Amino acid sequence: MTEYSVPEIIELLNTQDECTWIEAKKGSAIDTSVMETVCSYANEPGLGGGYILLGVEEDENSLFPYYSICGVKDADKVQKDIASQCADSFNIPVRPIIETEMVNGKVVIKIYINELSPEQKPLFFKRKGLPKGAFRRIGSTDQSCTEDDLRVFYNAQQGSFDATVLNDTDWNDIDESAIDLYRRLRANTKPDAEELVYSDKELLLSLNCITRGNEPKLTICGLLLFGTKAALRRCMPMMRVDYIRVPGLRWVEDPDNRFNTIDMRGSLLQLAYRAVDAINSDLPRGFVLNENDIQANSTSGLPYKVLREAVVNSLMHRSYRENRPTQIIRYDNRIEIINPGFSLKPEEMLGEPGSETRNQFIAAVFHETDLAETKGSGIRSMRRLMERSHLAPPTFESSRESNHFVVRLLLHHFLNEADLNWLNLFDEYQLNDNQKKALIFVREAGAIDNQTFRQICGVDVLKSSLDLRKMRDDELLEAKGKGRATYYIPGNKFIALSSAFYDDSALPITESALPSVESALPPVESALPPVESALLPVEGAPVNLTVLRSELTPDLIYEIDKLKVKSKPSDIQNLIQNLCLRRPYRLIEISTLVGRSPKYTFRKYIQPMINTQIEYLYKDMVNHPDQAYVTIVKK
Repeated sequence: MTEYSVPEIIELLNTQDECTWIEAKKGSAIDTSVMETVCSYANEPGLGGGYILLGVEEDENSLFPYYSICGVKDADKVQKDIASQCADSFNIPVRPIIETEMVNGKVVIKIYINELSPEQKPLFFKRKGLPKGAFRRIGSTDQSCTEDDLRVFYNAQQGSFDATVLNDTDWNDIDESAIDLYRRLRANTKPDAEELVYSDKELLLSLNCITRGNEPKLTICGLLLFGTKAALRRCMPMMRVDYIRVPGLRWVEDPDNRFNTIDMRGSLLQLAYRAVDAINSDLPRGFVLNENDIQANSTSGLPYKVLREAVVNSLMHRSYRENRPTQIIRYDNRIEIINPGFSLKPEEMLGEPGSETRNQFIAAVFHETDLAETKGSGIRSMRRLMERSHLAPPTFESSRESNHFVVRLLLHHFLNEADLNWLNLFDEYQLNDNQKKALIFVREAGAIDNQTFRQICGVDVLKSSLDLRKMRDDELLEAKGKGRATYYIPGNKFIALSSAFYDDSALPITESALPSVESALPPVESALPPVESALLPVEGAPVNLTVLRSELTPDLIYEIDKLKVKSKPSDIQNLIQNLCLRRPYRLIEISTLVGRSPKYTFRKYIQPMINTQIEYLYKDMVNHPDQAYVTIVKK
């Protein structure tokens, strides 16, 4: 990695904030967070290492990243501490490169940690062991490792999980129709493929789907790709695809009309087609899929290849260690595909060349049948095709904590004729295409943050920050929150120009419609769930407890009145779940009812419930100014 001086690193921080290979800390002491960064730099494959600056602090009141020198008081002690902890804390010693520089008369310690060689990984804290004691660098955060992360380090020794042999299987568990489907698909892709002349057993052996011998056993990929429905139900009962049709715009909006579900089982190749057909038949008129005529769909339809890519990726890249089905949820305005297993590829690199494969043998079969590519260009193609169809780009959410990956396909047309007429009002501001998309998004969703801007526009942090800053300076957007928690709502010029275009009753967003919000930390690497997303109200804007209690049932009031200072967390979480079953509740409302501070309520009770018991009302933008929580109603 290029060697940088402290002033050069400070300039990079003020331009793009903390990134994969830079971490800035005050450095008064070597605490756990510093050592976790050391561990993640040493482990992260392909990173090459990274810098830690001690004696630097961020101005939390600045709308954009601003770091300044605060200095390290006892630099000698701090240097000794970091060196000794690096030598003693881990399973193998780490040798940091430590330098000091004087900047503006203050001492700054610059630490560089080299990436370890593959045979030395994973580095982990001795007291914690594996996997939790090992850390990886994901974006600008240090993330505790999971079993899937260990697969990255031990892949050569352990092999791919989908090659695991299932001893309770035999040849009778093979579905011959699945083999026939593979042969047809392979022949369409490469008619002269050598494996097409193999016998069925030779073919499955070549694909690593069965073991050798007179009584072959199926591997996991063999069962998933070619197993019968009965065998799949017996050996992997939760490995299915659930297509769920939910009326409305959010989960269980109408308690009396919840959802319809189609549970699908079968070989993965068959499931891919069945899932696409199920969505296709449910799309409204005008959203007609046509694989061979993308141009015909360019103004009104959801491109076939986008939907197929999303479904195939969900089957190919999901974690089959997790005993959960893949869910495809069809709302009135979007399609969500929820997959067990977080993305092995960092979210900021989604759409970039290169692929991280969780199930290498399954992926090979999808590639050979031309259902998927393995070069990492699928997401980029999805974005391009959605843009050609004038649809909102897909958004992605990857959560290591909940171990899932979500793809959202919004059935909303960007920059149609009506949008272009509305955008003409802003011609004097000379907006680029990305800024126009952002205005449309704010008009529809009410707010936008840097992360959402990057996803809908496909740009980096620096470009999105510059575009949003200009719109803020032009008073088209108004910034709320602080630092990395900044989000944007319609500004004065946005509201004034829109009021001239719409009747007051038709204006989608008005300033008075938005609640006052001061602080909310953004999600860690998108689709990671937020480490802290408090959405705290501005001081001086309390919630009326009497009004909140007046809308509750006697049973809920009784539960609240039973709460004590030392109530069990489970009791309070059950209460929160019952509250959010009635209607969406904001954090300030929940904290007022349970008698705790908003920050404590989120950390202690709400955060552990996210994506398991409750979920965000506005999933596409966690920092939405009107964010609230709703209870997840399970079948």
